[in-house]
Amino acid sequence: MRLLGLKSFRHGVHPPEAKDETSGLPIRQFPFAPLLIVPLSQHAGRPSIPTVREGQEVARGERVARPDGDLSVAMHAPATGVVRKIALAPSISGRMAPAIYLEPHPGSTQEVAPGRPCPLDSASPAEILTAIQEAGVVGLGGAAFPTHFKLRVPEGKSIDTLIVNGAECEPFLTTDHRVMLEQREDLFTGIRYLIRATGAPRVIVGVEENKPDAAAHLRAGVPPDLPVEVELLRVKYPQGAEKMLITALLGREVPSGGLPVDVHALVINVATAAEIGRLLPLGRGIQERVVTVTGPAVRKKGNYRIPIGTPLRFVLETVGVIESELNRVFLGGPMMGQAASSLDIPLTKGVSGVVAFTEELAEKTHLQVWPCIRCGYCLDACPMFLNPSQLGLLARNEEWERMAEEQNLRDCFECGSCSFVCPAHIPLVQQFRVAKAMVRKRGAA
Repeated sequence: MRLLGLKSFRHGVHPPEAKDETSGLPIRQFPFAPLLIVPLSQHAGRPSIPTVREGQEVARGERVARPDGDLSVAMHAPATGVVRKIALAPSISGRMAPAIYLEPHPGSTQEVAPGRPCPLDSASPAEILTAIQEAGVVGLGGAAFPTHFKLRVPEGKSIDTLIVNGAECEPFLTTDHRVMLEQREDLFTGIRYLIRATGAPRVIVGVEENKPDAAAHLRAGVPPDLPVEVELLRVKYPQGAEKMLITALLGREVPSGGLPVDVHALVINVATAAEIGRLLPLGRGIQERVVTVTGPAVRKKGNYRIPIGTPLRFVLETVGVIESELNRVFLGGPMMGQAASSLDIPLTKGVSGVVAFTEELAEKTHLQVWPCIRCGYCLDACPMFLNPSQLGLLARNEEWERMAEEQNLRDCFECGSCSFVCPAHIPLVQQFRVAKAMVRKRGAA
C-alpha cells in the first residue's frame, strides 16, 4: 500500500521520534562490568542448559550453555573470566531466573575464542540453521524468538520474499540505523546465508524515510549478484511490525491467527541479519549486542556494543545517570519496551535500547485514569483493526474468553498505539497482557 508516494499500512500513530541525539553517533565498545550475569532464558522457548561449572575458567565467546531442544539456543561467555556461580538472578519480568555469574579477568585481552566457521558456499540449509542456533542468534529487534526456528519453512509451505526489517519505528532507538550504516557488509553476508537457508528468491530491505542516509548507503553497496531491493517506508508507528511490513511492502495481509509464511513471506530484523553475517563466517556466538542508551536522564547518550549480561545499574552509572534523578527506565523503548523492575537486572540479547527518564518527563505515568468516553481514537489507531475500547471493557469485567473468542485478542501484538492515543489514560496494553496470560493459564488447566 502506498500513502503519499511512500509504502505504509492503514491506521497507526505518530509519536515523537526523538532520534536526533543518537542517530549520528557511531557504535562504541562498552566496558566490561566487574560481574556479568548471563540469564539462561533470554529467548522465547526453553532455557539453555549450562555446560560449565562454578569455578571454571572460560574464554570470551566460549559456549557456556547448550540448547534444550529445538526451541532453544546456545549461550556464550561475554568475557574471559571465571564462573563464580550458577544461581537465580533478577529478570525484567520481576521474577528470579537461573543465570551464570561470570567475573571477567581485568588483565585479559578479551580476544574472542576461535570457533567452527560455517562455510557459505558448501553448507546445506539445515547446517546453516544449526549454525545459527549454535551461535545463539535470536531476534534482536526485541522479540528474542530463536532465529533458526523462525527461518524453518514448514513442509508444504514456500516463501517468495524475505523482508529485512530496517524500519526501527520505536521512538528514541537508533540501533538498527547505525548497524545499516556501519555493518553493511555483515548485513549482505547475512542475507546470503538467509537466502541459502530459506530459498527466498527475493529480498526487500524496508527502511523508514527518516533514515535516508542508511537507505542510500545500502543501495550503493548492493552486490550485483544479490537480489536485494531497498524500499523507503513512510514514518509511522508501528511500521516495523511484521504484519505491517508485509502489508506495506507486498500488499498482502496475514490472516487472523496466521504467520508470515502463510502469505509466502519471512521477516527478519536488520541487526539479526547483520549478526548472522558477522558471526557465522567465523563460527562465533553472540557475546554482545548494539544498544541505544538514551533519554533525558542520560548524559553520555550513544549507541554502544554492550556485553550480554551487563547489569543495568552499571550501564546507567557508566553513561552518567544520577540515580536520585531517575524516574523510570525502559528496556527496548517507550512504546513496546518494558519498564525495568530493578536496576540490578542484566541486559539480554533482546534489549535494543535503554531509555531513562527523569521525574519531570515521566509525569504521564501518574495521570489519573478515567472511564472510557467512547471517543473512537483507539479504533483509528489500531493497526490490526481491533476494537481496543470494547476489549478494555471486557478486561475490566474479567471476561477473558470473550476477549479471545469474540474480539480477536490474540491478534493484538501490544504495540501500544491504543494506550498512546487514549484521552482517558486507560492502560489498555497492560490489560490485554493480563488477559492473554489468563487465557493461556485457563487453556493449560
